[in-house]
Amino acid sequence: MDYIQIEQLEVFAYHGCNEEEKINGQKFYVDAKLYADVKTPGMSDDLEQTINYAKACKFINRFMTENRFDLIEAVAEQTSRALLLEFPKLRAVELTINKPNAPIKLPFGNVAVSVYRKWNKAYLSIGSNMGEKEAYLNAGIEALYDDMQCRVTEVSNFIETEPYGPVEQENFLNGCIGIETLYSPQELLEKLHEIEAEAGRTREIHWGPRTLDMDIIFFNDEVVEQADLIIPHVEMHKRLFVLEPLNQIAPYAVHPLYKKPVCQLLEELQDKEGIKGVCEGCQGCPAK
Repeated sequence: MDYIQIEQLEVFAYHGCNEEEKINGQKFYVDAKLYADVKTPGMSDDLEQTINYAKACKFINRFMTENRFDLIEAVAEQTSRALLLEFPKLRAVELTINKPNAPIKLPFGNVAVSVYRKWNKAYLSIGSNMGEKEAYLNAGIEALYDDMQCRVTEVSNFIETEPYGPVEQENFLNGCIGIETLYSPQELLEKLHEIEAEAGRTREIHWGPRTLDMDIIFFNDEVVEQADLIIPHVEMHKRLFVLEPLNQIAPYAVHPLYKKPVCQLLEELQDKEGIKGVCEGCQGCPAK
């Protein structure tokens, strides 16, 4: 991806663990790579279609002087996230915070922390089979709209499906959402659990009824295997209630393990289940 590069931006700020650093301050030097579309403004020669690097420099300076952190790790993390939130055309940022006057009682040239942060693409499955099902689903989506760390980009239609698993219960209303997020997979999982809890979700019965269920299906093209989080969702390729709405919004999203697009996974599952249906996303499918 193309980027705009800023080198050695000087900022006088008050970050550090030592008391004298907090009182006297010191010079920091910032290197930044701002990843964005450069071709479009390059062809149009229009400032409105690019990231104004003068404004970006002023923003970095203002953010670092108005906020105080003990660690330059925190300076790098918080400044990079603030940049991504401030400039809509910014897709990713690589930020290095240099601290040449760090309190080290030995000869040294520089101390620096570098981070790379970006808007991540995730697809979520949502479902409800208690009470006002559609209201619960809409409330979950609204909670993501209201979170500054997320941008809702696609929402599927809601479909009614039979419950999965051995527990007798009402039919579900299911859908899928596409989002861009600054959260890591674990942070996103925690956010979804928060939203579920606000909807009164409890977890006493495995595969039991629920007011709101929100699962991470894909996160970029990453494979995550943790005790409480597996991405891609383990059985998503076996579940029509996931694949059908996901196919509406992301037919060509590729499963990172099976290397097949969603439209092909749906078609294969429909064939296996003996369901007559034409995959809406199959025209021009990369798997064909």
